[in-house]
Amino acid sequence: MTSGLLSASRFSASSPASGDRSAAFRLQERSIFTRAKAKLIASLDRAFLQPKGCAPIGSASCHGLLYVRGLLIFLLCFCFCVHGAEGPGELFQAANKLYYENKFAEAASTYEKIIHSGNAAPSLYFNLGNAWFKSGQLGRAITAYRQAERLNPRDPDVRANLQFARNQTQGPSLSPDRWQRLLGKLTLNEWTLLASGSVWLWFLLLAGLQYAAAWKRSLRGLLNGLAVASIALCGCLAAALYENRAVETAVVIAPEAVVRRGPLKDDWLLVTTDPRRTGWLRRDQVLPPAR
Repeated sequence: MTSGLLSASRFSASSPASGDRSAAFRLQERSIFTRAKAKLIASLDRAFLQPKGCAPIGSASCHGLLYVRGLLIFLLCFCFCVHGAEGPGELFQAANKLYYENKFAEAASTYEKIIHSGNAAPSLYFNLGNAWFKSGQLGRAITAYRQAERLNPRDPDVRANLQFARNQTQGPSLSPDRWQRLLGKLTLNEWTLLASGSVWLWFLLLAGLQYAAAWKRSLRGLLNGLAVASIALCGCLAAALYENRAVETAVVIAPEAVVRRGPLKDDWLLVTTDPRRTGWLRRDQVLPPAR
């Protein structure tokens, strides 16, 4: 059963700005790549330039070590160049180039190729949403923006573009309630970190008071408050898990979709478009977000 459908209509002539997110992604990927290469080369320098017990530079044995060092550095640089040619960084640059050349569908396909290879980031989904938006695929754009919001819920650009895309839709659209907006302010990992951290802090404080009986009375209020906070945060974590895993949502990607009272053939989904309306849609008319 799929609930929480957003109806997609014709694409608007307006479009969200892409910003500088692609540059930030490239620099982050390349900086990590460069640091890793520098560390390996530095370790080779220490190991082969003048190792312990080596004869002075100019001897035959030391020349052999320097030759091995040079060969290893050459192989290392070759491996990094091969990795860079086939890595996500170059694909990301190619997708950005297609986007700036107004080849939005090709850019979106390239962004998706990077995602399917296991490299996902909020900026990547953000650019994917922009590409789908500009190519007229409003439903797919909303799906990409929602995934970017799931990974980075406090990004103002992602939230603005998602809301702008939702405003272009026609038909029923489920907006998150106050409780869902509260849970959506943090990622699932952040809720997990807060809940586990508060529980561990409560246990550490409880264990510490066993060895400091004189502090029990003065810290009893803090201990009780921390226990209440731990219970509340664990409850929020459970609710966030339910929203992320149990509640199945999807976005309509067809230009027009009719919710029917019953399935006609195979591949139909039972959906809820609002609390009072339930019906059936063809599976190929909706797109569930990535988990």
